[in-house]
Amino acid sequence: MITFFSCIILLIIGYFTYGKYVEKVFGVKGARATPAFTHKDNVDYLPMSTPKNSLIQLLNIAGTGPIFGPILGALYGPVAFVWIVIGCIFAGAVHDYLTGMISIRNRGAHLPELASKFLGKVMKHVVNAFAILLLLLVGTVFVSTPASLLHLLMDGKVALGIIVGFIFLYYILATLLPVDKIIGRLYPYFGALLIISALGVGIGLLVTGAPIPELSFQNFHPDNAPLLPLLFFTISCGALSGFHATQTPIISRTTQNETQGRKIFYGMMISEGIIAMIWAAAAMSLFNGYGGLNEMLAAGGPGAVVSEVSTTLLGAIGGTLAVLGVVVLPITSGDTAFRSARMIIADYIKFPQVKFSSRLWIAVPLFAISMVLTQVDFNVLWRYFNWANQSTAVIALFVGAMYLYIAKKNYFIALIPGSFMLVMVITYILNAQIGFGLSMTTSWIGGAIGAIVLITIFFIAARKARANKIPLEEDVSNWNNSVA
Repeated sequence: MITFFSCIILLIIGYFTYGKYVEKVFGVKGARATPAFTHKDNVDYLPMSTPKNSLIQLLNIAGTGPIFGPILGALYGPVAFVWIVIGCIFAGAVHDYLTGMISIRNRGAHLPELASKFLGKVMKHVVNAFAILLLLLVGTVFVSTPASLLHLLMDGKVALGIIVGFIFLYYILATLLPVDKIIGRLYPYFGALLIISALGVGIGLLVTGAPIPELSFQNFHPDNAPLLPLLFFTISCGALSGFHATQTPIISRTTQNETQGRKIFYGMMISEGIIAMIWAAAAMSLFNGYGGLNEMLAAGGPGAVVSEVSTTLLGAIGGTLAVLGVVVLPITSGDTAFRSARMIIADYIKFPQVKFSSRLWIAVPLFAISMVLTQVDFNVLWRYFNWANQSTAVIALFVGAMYLYIAKKNYFIALIPGSFMLVMVITYILNAQIGFGLSMTTSWIGGAIGAIVLITIFFIAARKARANKIPLEEDVSNWNNSVA
């Protein structure tokens, strides 16, 4: 278990070292008032404690991604561990921290508004489309996956349609009610269940002496699926996920002080990476090799793997609690996905959300579209979700790079992972059957050329933005006077 333990330790060290460096580069202002106070409306903007914000952030970003993704990624072998560690420390946690902190500096703005400000007005419309598409796909996928797990857990005694209906009802309430009424009250308990289930599986691996494989860069995938670029789209949550950029503004509107940002944004991404490591290790260890894992996935999907791992390591009762912990993940990301979509649309059309009826006008069409999408094949939805997810991550990293470039700070901490994933995103869509279906060689060439062109455009725009001295943050110096 040397590789497994080393990776967990590296993730923790990354929080205390690289996380602190990223925080120093950004430059927190502890005395600056946050949107929780300057725009307080007791619906979306209100101050909450750091432990509560941290747990909500973890549950917001940790859908089935850090479980289902690593289980599927485990087919490639221990190289999946490498991507989780490197991706989490140098890409995912940086992505989450910068989007959260830049949002705090700009009245809790969502990614489309930040993209408009820092990447140009055209990008506002592009990112709005990407964000709404991504959130609808996330919300829909995170209705289907917990419903199927609960259906499996209850041996099919309750109709799948009824379970889906109850989950939708919960999502509607969580989307419409003030953030502290359901999300703020239930999430600490959900968070405890999530952490206990992940720790239970991790301890179970140690106690049973599960044969977790050691480091290897060989591709073990039974179907010979190409490692690059597919691994970066198979394991997204747990390493790097653009979905997180749609979630951090929820908590940027409830954070009390900028100094709490590293714990809430960077730290919770590291926590998600540890969860991803545990489930990747379990998937690699308990099915007699990658062929056995592949057969289990073919027979029942990642949900069947979750159920088998949980009951094998923890017994009937412990396994049931572990599965419930996994069920909590997608539900607590699905509800905030719809909530984020409502907030993004409201910001886009400048439609105040204080009145309940105003929230209803936006939420009802969203849920209607999502109910239609539940009829689409899950595998097709998941492929589009993965590409839209990582494309959104690239945009968010370039927003962070632009912010730091204008501020004359080390923008490479965002530009390097953003550029790397830009090549992967273009290559993937050129090669994939859901995209252009080109040969892999042609796709790699297209990915490299496309990335060079877009990075060149970025630097041209960045120099112009720095010369024009685009304001980096909202002026909150007189907010007390305006309240008075």
